[in-house]
Amino acid sequence: MAALIPTPHNAAGEGEIAKTVLMPGDPLRAKYIADHYLSDVVCFNEVRGMLGFTGTYLGKRVSVMGGGMGMPSIGIYSYELYHFYGVDNIIRIGSAGGFSDGVKVRDVVVGLSASTNSNYAAQYKLPGTIAPTADFSLVELAVAAARKQNIPVKVGNILSSDTFYSADNTANDAWKAMGVLCVEMEAAALYLNAAYAAKKALCLLTISDHLYTGEALTAQERQNTFSDMMEVALEVATEL
Repeated sequence: MAALIPTPHNAAGEGEIAKTVLMPGDPLRAKYIADHYLSDVVCFNEVRGMLGFTGTYLGKRVSVMGGGMGMPSIGIYSYELYHFYGVDNIIRIGSAGGFSDGVKVRDVVVGLSASTNSNYAAQYKLPGTIAPTADFSLVELAVAAARKQNIPVKVGNILSSDTFYSADNTANDAWKAMGVLCVEMEAAALYLNAAYAAKKALCLLTISDHLYTGEALTAQERQNTFSDMMEVALEVATEL
């Protein structure tokens, strides 16, 4: 069923959001991208502090909007963007905690697939277990953009977790043993929403801390210094 816009969570009117949206979790990171990378910027949303902006990057119209923390939050915002605002592509740009010995702080990770401990997919009543997966054309564009900019990336399976503070102190070891690169909290819901809407999604992550080495960035560094990931995402947006 079609919905009227603006929605309860997004004040944008029809046509105010571009076909491609970059979606950090932190709305202040959305503002940072708009301020530092986009031209002719217009703010389309301030509802609940979830800032959204549309501007141009190298002549391409691009939007950037916060998605919040956790799968219920990005589930709402991405669903509305896909179904009510005509968005075709959402590129999540977020932070993650490293599992793998092969990743380190500030590394960029392309989430090819998103394992999860969430029950988000239960709503689809599938006769089995679906694997939430990025759109491969966006994966290819991201890897090509990173190579063009001499930015090394890791591509593989990530974990989208419903819990930040877990009572299960064995869980990380189990995911790491299965080759999962890192943990974040949103990609699986985004990938499932994209599949349900027959749209495209990609998750790019910067390792902000490593759960085994103890390395970590400050909150301010997380907000303002993920330039490699942001520039890869913007390069992808120019190709869409």
